[in-house]
Amino acid sequence: MTTLSADAKPGRMLLEFDAPVARIVLRHPPLNVIDVPMMEELSQSVAEIEARRDVSVIVFSGDGKAFSAGVDVGAHTPDKVDEMLTKFHAVIRDLVAAKKVTVAEVQGHCLGGGAELAMVCDMVYTTESAQWGFPEIKLGCYPPVACTALATLVGQKRAAELILTGRPIGGKEAAEIGLANRAVSEGELGATVEECIGHLRKLSPVALALAKKASYAWDSMHFDKGLARAERIYLDDLMKTDDAQEGIRAFMEKREPKWAGK
Repeated sequence: MTTLSADAKPGRMLLEFDAPVARIVLRHPPLNVIDVPMMEELSQSVAEIEARRDVSVIVFSGDGKAFSAGVDVGAHTPDKVDEMLTKFHAVIRDLVAAKKVTVAEVQGHCLGGGAELAMVCDMVYTTESAQWGFPEIKLGCYPPVACTALATLVGQKRAAELILTGRPIGGKEAAEIGLANRAVSEGELGATVEECIGHLRKLSPVALALAKKASYAWDSMHFDKGLARAERIYLDDLMKTDDAQEGIRAFMEKREPKWAGK
């Protein structure tokens, strides 16, 4: 669990430097929901970090008892969804293309867009009790980033199950299927991440950047093309369906959706 410094400024996240490490802490109580202001702050912070030669590692974590419960459902309405998708995917694209080594420290809820943010990091450490999942299908939607890249990490069949059923999984299973490097107890998470960072601190920043470029799990150009296709289907097809709009309304009104199948 991450504790914020007393002089933290108001905002949706905290950025701290301890070269060669930069730490980004999501902080939007109670569950660190990723809204448009947080997306904008994340984009600015990643750009700032990428410009610094003295930084080679970015660690993402969540303040309090959650990593992130996902993207703000209220931003999925027809008048807001285009901006939301554009800004959130800009963050994801920046992380996929980042020269810095990215590490996610996950506890509590890690759902939807929060899980997508974590999954595109180079290394992920999670508590066994963390709650992972991609529940968008339950709202009549789908997770574009997961649809694009999850199968590369966990295999096609597992990805299909997680995306098409919205089934939640624990941190232990997340590690077993390849969403995380390791699952540990809550008390061990901080030390486990620090152990990883300790190794990275000793290494050449330029060597790490080039090693990433040479061995990335999926080619960033292909990822960008796949994500662009998922975005088009989301905006041009999905968001025009009655069911997608009903799913969002039902969530906001705290009731079960009534699907029309159109």
